[in-house]
Amino acid sequence: MGDKGSDAEIAEALEIARSASGEREIDLASEEAEAGAEPSTEPGPETGESEDERAAVDPATLKSRKAFARRQWRRRWLAWRYLIVGTLVIALLLGGIWAVYFSTWLQVKGTSVHGTMKMTSAKQVVEFAAVPVGEPLATADLEAVQVRVLNGLPMVRSVNVSREWPDKIRVDVTERTPVAVVSIGGRLRALDETGTVFWDYKKAPRGLPMVNTVTGTNSDALREAAAVASALPADLAKTVDHVEVTTVDSISLELRNDKRVVWGSSAQSDTKADVLVALMKAEPDVARYDVSVPGQPVTSKSVG
Repeated sequence: MGDKGSDAEIAEALEIARSASGEREIDLASEEAEAGAEPSTEPGPETGESEDERAAVDPATLKSRKAFARRQWRRRWLAWRYLIVGTLVIALLLGGIWAVYFSTWLQVKGTSVHGTMKMTSAKQVVEFAAVPVGEPLATADLEAVQVRVLNGLPMVRSVNVSREWPDKIRVDVTERTPVAVVSIGGRLRALDETGTVFWDYKKAPRGLPMVNTVTGTNSDALREAAAVASALPADLAKTVDHVEVTTVDSISLELRNDKRVVWGSSAQSDTKADVLVALMKAEPDVARYDVSVPGQPVTSKSVG
């Protein structure tokens, strides 16, 4: 298609040239007879042609010339257009790289702290986050910020660190939720559902059961006790004086009315809690409930 179009344009240009040349042939005898003077050979002000040459070119030829010129201009513009667009794209790309990595506009200028915090303050989070102020936001080490907050603030369960354009690092904090209180080394410590100790109490808060451990109780047993405490419904948890932990499979609840619940391990704790609530309603006068096998609960009149 492209070759045929070029051949046609070349043929048209040659035809225009021949037409113009043929039309410029002047019958000198007729000219001299009619005008009695020599033709003007001064060039026109715009085209460089003499008056006779301009007169000899008919409107159809002029129209063909203009159409040919327009096609030539369009061809040149198409060639330049791609070059101009490519130059603009490269300029924009280089400008974007400069803005992101080298300009002061997108450098880290502060920390934005979010989350419901009862044990932690935004000031503490900013202090331990230690964000790299002055560095490009695009290359800031978000993982390092996350690690510093988690290591420095044990009451924080999880941290999500992200970029807040144009110039801040955003830190979203989720605190741990205490499910029980454990006494360790004479200190009252908060215990979350994963068995993590993370907070000191001067006095045990109401509504949280105590966890009593024996000497040598390991972290696994403590984690099992936390799982049991977190499975207790709020109304039942209020009746628990403390959770007694001996081993991972030997956990019991001591109720405030001097009754005892043999729980066993933390397996099926939700089911055990439901069975215990039903037993306490059905047999409120017994002293001991055994739900270690929730499908076969046992009650007795004595605690032992």
